[in-house]
Amino acid sequence: MTLTVCVGASGSGKTTFLEDVHKMHKCIYIRQYHNLRPFITVSAIPNFDPIELPYWDTYVREEKDKSVIVGGTIAGQPMAGLSGGQRKLLLFELLFQRTRTQANMLIIIDEPFAGVTDEFVPFILERLREMRTKHNILLVTNDHVNILMEMADNTISVSAIDRSKVKINGREGVDRYMTLLAMSIGDEYKYKTNDKDLEFFVNVEFSKHSGILEVSAYVILAFGMFILSFWNSKPGSEALILIAAGNLAFFTANPYILQLTDWRVFMVEETEALLHSSLAMNKHLKASLTLFLLFIITLIQFGCQELVLGAMKRAEFTRIEFFVGILFDNVFQLIALICLGLYTEMTDQMVQILGQVPFLLSIFFSTTYSPGAGIEGVKELRYLFSNFYVWCMLPEMGVEGCPAENKTLLYLIMSSLITPFLFLLWKFGEFCFEHDKLKKEKCLLNESMHLDQYVELQKELFPLSQVVGDEDDDSDEKSGMKEGDYLRLYG
Repeated sequence: MTLTVCVGASGSGKTTFLEDVHKMHKCIYIRQYHNLRPFITVSAIPNFDPIELPYWDTYVREEKDKSVIVGGTIAGQPMAGLSGGQRKLLLFELLFQRTRTQANMLIIIDEPFAGVTDEFVPFILERLREMRTKHNILLVTNDHVNILMEMADNTISVSAIDRSKVKINGREGVDRYMTLLAMSIGDEYKYKTNDKDLEFFVNVEFSKHSGILEVSAYVILAFGMFILSFWNSKPGSEALILIAAGNLAFFTANPYILQLTDWRVFMVEETEALLHSSLAMNKHLKASLTLFLLFIITLIQFGCQELVLGAMKRAEFTRIEFFVGILFDNVFQLIALICLGLYTEMTDQMVQILGQVPFLLSIFFSTTYSPGAGIEGVKELRYLFSNFYVWCMLPEMGVEGCPAENKTLLYLIMSSLITPFLFLLWKFGEFCFEHDKLKKEKCLLNESMHLDQYVELQKELFPLSQVVGDEDDDSDEKSGMKEGDYLRLYG
């Protein structure tokens, strides 16, 4: 197998070259400053033995080996744990252990020595040599260039002057796209989901650093103040009590939900580094956990309302139908934040702006905050908002235009699902667009792979004698391989 080093001046596009290869081919990718959730306990990583790490014996002697966390920053919160260099060593060891049972993969590494002091360089070099025996490696470095150049089979030079061309092993003017295509080879990593991954998710997401405890304390504080503020309320203040409780549920759930964007970014990079088996599975688990937390908050909201309103003898507030109603209303207010935070690539700012639109529109168009008011024609928009139907479940509130009582809960549930329905429709359209785009790219890819330039580049970058393990004979003719074999191997 081969080791290829990409070189060039700062700003010439070395990292961009790696990212483009990564986009064209599903491969393992370690970024220069790779993110892992900082509250992960190193010893809890499934199918990983940290004992081989060069600094781990110190933690064993200090009896911290079972509790030390990865460390770093998430959502602006720094957490003490491993240093930046130690995290880079952890990634290398994790990569080494996860890939040694497979072969013929492409491993991309951006700045392998970033943040690592000189005494740990031999460890990284040794891991590179061992992984290279089974896998093709592409990397970028500005440190210890001479050592890697001596190890390298190929050198790709990129330039900021002409980004459409690269230099390969001294050969000038090579088409960049064709080089990306030639580099995008190898098998995909075979994920094997098991019970350990589920156990790992639970251990990490319910740890003291994950935010669950802080949000729980915030919920207890907020609804405790709610009870103190509205206790002994007079009849006629029911509307204020319900609005206050609903707003509290929204704002107490927000701190946990708003960190989903950062969580998603970290999760993507963890998957690229093979920390766990499935990005989709972890997203679904996180979404389920968030909805469960919302259910608990709604349960607390309902209980606190019952305490405050119980003295008023308002039996309609304690019905199970009313609990279901405010649960789905809370889902309507917050589901957009969950969907956009976990299942898109939007920035945190865009997620917060677009994700809070349902809550904003509900204030203006559900007539909850302005009963009976509004311009004719616009007022009819209230039928799209679940909050409107929550108030319709309380006949004494006198909300106008309510449906028949036996249909109110059904309409409430249907209106609360409008946002996820629109999101699924959008994702389906996006899938169709991407599918069509990928189909066209695949046609272009297949055409390019039959060009002589592609075959020649693959011969130069990945000599077949190295691929088949014939170290004594490096000629294509003697190894019995022909041009068509390149297409079968890498196409």
